Amino acid sequence: MADVHLQDIYGSFSDSDYKGVLNPETNTYTLSRTMQSQLQSTRLFNENYFAFLSALDDIVSKNIKYVVLPGDFSDDGQMVNIKGLKRILKKYSEEHNIKFILTTGNHDPVRPFYQEAGKHDFIGEGGKRQPIFSSEEIYKAKDSNALAPIYTKDIAKLGYEDILNELKDFGFYPKQNDVYWETPFTDYDYDNYQFDEALKQAELSNRNYKIPPFGSQIPDVSYLVEPTEGLWFLAIDANAYVPKDANNYNSASIGYNNVLSHKSHLIAWIKSVTQRAKTLNKKLIVFSHFPTVEFNDGASENIRMLLRENKMQLHRVPEEAVAKAFIETGVKVHFGGHMHINDTGVATFESGSLVNVQVPSLSAYIPAYKVARFSADEVEIETVVIDNVPRFKELFPLYQQEYAHLKSKDASTLWDSTILDAKSYRDFTQSHLKGLINDRFLQNDWDIPFTKFLLSLTKNSVSEFVPIDKNSLEGFEDWTGFDMLFDLYRLRSADTLAFQDIGAKKIENYKSIIEAYLVHFKEISEPSEIENDFLQFCIIFKKFLNGAPSDNFVIHLDTNQLMSK
Repeated sequence: MADVHLQDIYGSFSDSDYKGVLNPETNTYTLSRTMQSQLQSTRLFNENYFAFLSALDDIVSKNIKYVVLPGDFSDDGQMVNIKGLKRILKKYSEEHNIKFILTTGNHDPVRPFYQEAGKHDFIGEGGKRQPIFSSEEIYKAKDSNALAPIYTKDIAKLGYEDILNELKDFGFYPKQNDVYWETPFTDYDYDNYQFDEALKQAELSNRNYKIPPFGSQIPDVSYLVEPTEGLWFLAIDANAYVPKDANNYNSASIGYNNVLSHKSHLIAWIKSVTQRAKTLNKKLIVFSHFPTVEFNDGASENIRMLLRENKMQLHRVPEEAVAKAFIETGVKVHFGGHMHINDTGVATFESGSLVNVQVPSLSAYIPAYKVARFSADEVEIETVVIDNVPRFKELFPLYQQEYAHLKSKDASTLWDSTILDAKSYRDFTQSHLKGLINDRFLQNDWDIPFTKFLLSLTKNSVSEFVPIDKNSLEGFEDWTGFDMLFDLYRLRSADTLAFQDIGAKKIENYKSIIEAYLVHFKEISEPSEIENDFLQFCIIFKKFLNGAPSDNFVIHLDTNQLMSK
């Protein structure tokens, strides 16, 4: 269950009387963010709280007893949200005997050590923005219509130490009833394991490494745990905070490309773990926050050719060296998050192959989690979509207040209110994605001449440009180029799970357009920039339509071949 990004909308501050804004429909106070801010973010901030609870209830109904959270389990590692997560995990642990096994993500912690922080975009009284900050020194007013700021230390971004102190029961430290537990820094082995010694060596002061080039000491909270006989969970802390100087660090959002250069001790440890798992006949489940294989169905270079460098988060695509390093360690299957997409990546080289199962986020389209069932020679993967969330409309009255406030002050800042017409949580996340394209991606990633051409396309104009018989494009009477861009993003986010939302006939039309244009392009002697760009767009779309199985499938561990179910 990756990228839960929990914001405890019903949490409380330990050092402030501020309760949040009163929801007139439920008569409860809430610490929620504005819809305007959600539609400019790659994730929801509020409704994922309800989706998380629904997913946990679904897990209970399936009698699943091990739940892995591979990072970004909180909004930004703030105490109010970490405590909220702890409360929820503790409840499900105690009531349903579920073992939660966590590792870190680039949002928890945002930096290795404590940072003063805050947000300008909580919803306040009357739909106004309510700034909440941890310190007066860092607050700078952005909105003249905003309410007076609230100050609480519970909104600061915590470092490793504080986060682990709160979440110590969820894998980060050994438990008395664990069969085995270790870190990259422990000096005991399986045969002489003793809980008391493991507990001593698990102290954070014993889990540091020197990061180049300044030799700064930073925690690495990776661990291996055997909660029950024969089952090993390898939780990799792949956060690599490249230093700006000896005391300041960059974000860890790049992932494994920086692990190879700045945290290479992990690779040797992972290899040691896989070898011992084989020797001791343990089932090994390997996970971390970041992907280890390219996640664009092989289209990353085409995206680069169309949109130029570092668009559509290309800077997060792991280099081939990452997969090669993991293959060298003996890892066959890795579970990752970070990208908020449903995908399966397969990297194959002479040295072997690696399957990266990309776990989607509950806070974005498509909201889902993965179930893995292990047998002697295969792993069966099931993707469970959280379509319906009973309480996902609970905050809508507050958004209506926000909309009314924006309309009265500055209509140019209004968001598309049709998102409040969503009939299900799945629909809601699709509307969020559409809003995100309009409010962020078009400006940031698609600021090229081709975009104007793409958005102007209609059934008539695309049939002339491709060319293709327009009568074959059934159901395209109201179709526009924006629909194709939206569907490209749906495919990128959900892979084959988007087919249901796009519709079979529409997909057939896209295949016809793409194949006709690929044939037509070969006949163009001197293609224009628009014609070249449409070629890349079609290739990207085709690759997104034809990725490796990512819904329900089986990985055969002897060959690493995938088979759809």
